[in-house]
Amino acid sequence: MVTDETPRRILWADDEIDLLRPHIKFLEQKGFAVTPVPNGEDALSALEKERYDVVLLDEMMPGLGGLETLNAIKSRDLAIPVIMVTKSEEESLMNEAIGRHITDYLIKPVNPSQVFLACKRVFDSQRLQTSQRARDYVGEMQRWQLLDLRRLDWASWVDVAVDLARWDVRFDAGLEEGLKQAHADFRRAVNIEFGRFIEDRYPQWMRDPGARPPLSIDVVPRAVAPHMREKRRVVFIVIDCMRLDMWFALEPLLEDYFEIHRDYYCSILPTATPYSRNAIFSGLFPAQLSKQHPDLWQEASNDERTKNRFERQLLEFQLERLKIMPDRPTKYLKIYEQEEAQSTRRQINSFAGVPLTSMVFNFLDILAHGRSESEILQELAPDEAAFRAVMKAWFVHSPLYDIFRALSTQDCAVVLTTDHGSVLGRRSALVHGNRDTSTNLRYKYGVNLNCDPKQAIIVRKPADYMLPDTGVNKSYILAREDFYFVYPTRFHEYERQFRGSFQHGGVSVEEMILPLVTLLPRRP
Repeated sequence: MVTDETPRRILWADDEIDLLRPHIKFLEQKGFAVTPVPNGEDALSALEKERYDVVLLDEMMPGLGGLETLNAIKSRDLAIPVIMVTKSEEESLMNEAIGRHITDYLIKPVNPSQVFLACKRVFDSQRLQTSQRARDYVGEMQRWQLLDLRRLDWASWVDVAVDLARWDVRFDAGLEEGLKQAHADFRRAVNIEFGRFIEDRYPQWMRDPGARPPLSIDVVPRAVAPHMREKRRVVFIVIDCMRLDMWFALEPLLEDYFEIHRDYYCSILPTATPYSRNAIFSGLFPAQLSKQHPDLWQEASNDERTKNRFERQLLEFQLERLKIMPDRPTKYLKIYEQEEAQSTRRQINSFAGVPLTSMVFNFLDILAHGRSESEILQELAPDEAAFRAVMKAWFVHSPLYDIFRALSTQDCAVVLTTDHGSVLGRRSALVHGNRDTSTNLRYKYGVNLNCDPKQAIIVRKPADYMLPDTGVNKSYILAREDFYFVYPTRFHEYERQFRGSFQHGGVSVEEMILPLVTLLPRRP
């Protein structure tokens, strides 16, 4: 947070920057720190290296012009304030600039006081917005305190999850640390009660389909199949490990291109790719999948990728059960690497005749797992807010963003979702099991597993959770809240290694309550 001792930072890009030295000196005398650059390319380079509070941007510059520079800035950081400085008073130019989210504009010639007042308006607005956010949040807290979390139904839990996620994103724009801590404390209280809710209701959901909310197995029947029955082309995109707050950080980037229809669903347990994503593509619970397609069920595989290697086949089986028989072949793409993503972007227009194109993007899951092994990634994303920022930076520079923009010009319905979220592991939970127990940190299966029931849901009868039961006392444990599992041997070593890592597989609002979004291209 900027304090009185920390000057506000201004980046000023103008090809006549040398003639503006008196203006810059005036701003510096007013307590601002000004970085002058002569062109758009240098402005973008400066923004790569430093964080600025406002950008002054000349509209007429040789090379990368003002509007092009503005577009590049906003593709990286939609929230940064930009003041356009222009010689033109054409309404069409101003409409274009405003449409690209400028904060203010000035008509040349400008005097130092005009520039100062424009910057001051931005900073005063930020201060007032922060103050308003604080008042709004206090009001929300008072409303939340009246909730009896033990009596919430599924729809009410979704409302709470959406409120929390939206506030997570609003906090990224700044709020005092005391309120952020209060928010974190409330999240912890929410997850305690959510764990109790899931432990109580989940087995009932497995027994009675009429009592359950939309689950992973319902994603395709609920969001994809209706469009296909209407013979509308569908592009189905799964971003692995995308939390609800991450979606709300990305949503503004797509609003200009699509009409956005939001829905929500609950991930099955464990909230891990071999279970939740296989359930999406197969339309089957793990116990059903292991029985109906034992050759495609890979729970015991040591290679994480092989556990989901049959998604294309599983989706075809599901469409057949749903009696959806496209007149042309469907397409399935799993994208792990940058070159695969670039190739997909180059081909996206050629998919126009494909009735269903399914794409799985694994970047966030790879980042979440890789972070625990990389000090650089830990420094880049030390907490949820930083992880959102890294995710957003990836997205705006990714071929996936280009794919969305290309799809916005085509006649199709884009269905976007994720298979599970993640949680920042802060507390270790001691687990006892034999050497054949699975290695996952937020869930485990094996023989006679044991753990503190306050820290994990212990599933002694896998069939109650529609999980495969091979007999011989097989059990599952699912971590609650922000716990992660550590064995007694080398306890302290692994506790230190995984504390503060992003994990999934357990029971939390962040892992289980997920976006299911339909994007319809806006008509010109």
